[in-house]
Amino acid sequence: MAYDRKKIYEQAKEVIVKHKLFFIDDIVAFLPIAKSTFYEWKLEQSEELKELLEQNRVELKVSMRSKWYKSNSPALQMALMKLIANKDELKRLSMQYQNVEQHQTNIDLSNLSTDEIKDLLKDE
Repeated sequence: MAYDRKKIYEQAKEVIVKHKLFFIDDIVAFLPIAKSTFYEWKLEQSEELKELLEQNRVELKVSMRSKWYKSNSPALQMALMKLIANKDELKRLSMQYQNVEQHQTNIDLSNLSTDEIKDLLKDE
């Protein structure tokens, strides 16, 4: 059966909005075409479809963060804090913070023998 590509494209936009979809593969489940046809027509490359999916993601994230903000649940408040915290605040919140610094050591190798240099490199 031949399908009208423009009609399918419009249906894709409608189902994204109607069902608040987040992923390209989810769109195909609501369309009367095979997944292979969807990809053959390169509908997954449509910037408009991608933008609609992204809009749904952003709306959900904003809604969830708002609920977390208003919640009395310490776990949700901690999750929100970790999302919005700066580096210093994250460090203070962390139970297992480890400060890892790299140290550079300058060694003058010009006076060492090849064997001594090899020994130094083994220790690294």
